[in-house]
Amino acid sequence: MLPTMLVILTIALLYWFPIRRWMSGWGTVPSDLVRVMAGDALLPNHTYSATMAVIVDTPPEHIWPWLVQMGYKRGGLYSYDWLDRLFGFLDRPSASRILPEFQHLSVGDAIPLGRGPSWPVAVIEPCRALVLDMRNTGAVDWVWQFGLYPVDEKRTQLVSRSRVRAHDVWGRLLTSAIEPAGFVMTRQMLLGLKRRAERPQSSAPVGDDLLPNASARAAHHVATKDAPISWSSSTPSAAPVSAGGVVNAVSAGGAIITAG
Repeated sequence: MLPTMLVILTIALLYWFPIRRWMSGWGTVPSDLVRVMAGDALLPNHTYSATMAVIVDTPPEHIWPWLVQMGYKRGGLYSYDWLDRLFGFLDRPSASRILPEFQHLSVGDAIPLGRGPSWPVAVIEPCRALVLDMRNTGAVDWVWQFGLYPVDEKRTQLVSRSRVRAHDVWGRLLTSAIEPAGFVMTRQMLLGLKRRAERPQSSAPVGDDLLPNASARAAHHVATKDAPISWSSSTPSAAPVSAGGVVNAVSAGGAIITAG
């Protein structure tokens, strides 16, 4: 009995300290964890935070279209689609191409999900930041954000940060219970975005017609010095994504969201 208890205690300590710390900062360096991101002020008194990152071998404007087309019957979540489909949050694979019809996203819009509440857009800075605000939706408040940080002219750091504020002890327990699965799904999502953005067929930058306003278009020209491009009218059907309830949190990024 005693040896068994010692083994359980050892495993618990290993998970709670080194493994859990590694999961909550996968792909980052210490400066990434203290960097102020666009949505941090929405949830200052959080009880859980995970910042994960991956280097993508392409400029930010080649990653951005994949981010803004996320959502049910839109572009997908680029994670483990078979799990999303198993739980009924996805009825087909995530998109493998940029979908021009889903490139216009603004503050106040909601990214639709299959079985759970939609993700309201709180902050959007084209080719820089996307913040989703899921506060006041259940047992926890959740803010999920993405940041695109140029490393050099050809590489970008893609960052995902999930912050949660639990309202009670049950919310804290739920956060801890889902954390491992959230890590697995978020990591796969970042890698899925990386693979898609680095493909040759996605090498065309964001065109002026996909940026929300004149100032963004002007900034885009300054940043990229590219002429506007036109999207082909021939696009595949959008792929829905998972989401909703506890499993949605698993698919959607290292935090949790309760079922609607």
